[in-house]
Amino acid sequence: MKPDMKVRFAGVELRNPVIAASGTFAYGIEFEDIVSLDRIGGFVTKGLSREPMAGNQAPRIIETPAGMINAIGLQNIGVKAFLENKLPALGKYPTCAVIANVFGYTVEDYVAVVEALNEARGIAAYELNASCPNTKHGGMSFGSDWKLLGELVVAAKQAANRPLVVKLSPNVTSIAAMARCAEDAGADAISLVNTFVSLAIDVSTRRPRIANVTGGLSGPAIKPIAVRMVWEAAKAVRVPVIGMGGIATAEDAVEFLLAGATAVQVGTASYADPRAVERIAHGLEHWCVRHHVERVADLTGALEMGPQEADR
Repeated sequence: MKPDMKVRFAGVELRNPVIAASGTFAYGIEFEDIVSLDRIGGFVTKGLSREPMAGNQAPRIIETPAGMINAIGLQNIGVKAFLENKLPALGKYPTCAVIANVFGYTVEDYVAVVEALNEARGIAAYELNASCPNTKHGGMSFGSDWKLLGELVVAAKQAANRPLVVKLSPNVTSIAAMARCAEDAGADAISLVNTFVSLAIDVSTRRPRIANVTGGLSGPAIKPIAVRMVWEAAKAVRVPVIGMGGIATAEDAVEFLLAGATAVQVGTASYADPRAVERIAHGLEHWCVRHHVERVADLTGALEMGPQEADR
């Protein structure tokens, strides 16, 4: 019997719970000759800003054991070019949810991008990248300060006419507290985790391997930490959780679902295998068949705990 692979979050229905993560799937349309967009749950666009951005100097991406570090610098074509040149071509894939990732360096930046996107058709939801430095507050990341995060989410929610997903930074003391902050401020869902701040050094030159000095660590190396954080966040909030961090196989996706995620995002795996998102979506369906799971949605939060474990 074929399992029901549909899931819903914040009023958005996905044909399956596997989504391509922001920054790893361009603007979606670039992958149409590689991935069957009508066979994945959806994708998140590269972060969109008010104006085009060139990003950081090279080298800005390096391989690490079981992962990679990147400091791309949020290079993108800007929200206007996305709406004019990319979004219209996606209309031929109505079952693939388009989630627009939004970022800025002030609250006003975020609001301006959201308002521009409000006028467009074919977008299912917005994802706020809360890991950006707030230039009005000395460069502190929105996602690492509960007050700044709350102000950002309130403003974006007031401006948005679509569901608002808040993407949380893992570089915090308590992910549960930040998840509750986002929920209390009006988030319709949360997604996590973003990358971990990291540093790699070339011992021959004694210089950082990334031109930006530090970058974001992603890939399989972070998966156990990401699963733990998704579990903690899912216990702390009532809104849906979208999990990510090192997913490379269907079994990885199942881990996040069991930990409490409604859907998952696949990122770094797409660098090694551009068809990773479709492969994982297909593999997840086969996993459900093999394990007699009739509805993939039933896996969400189905982690079994013993009496002593449940008290922790």
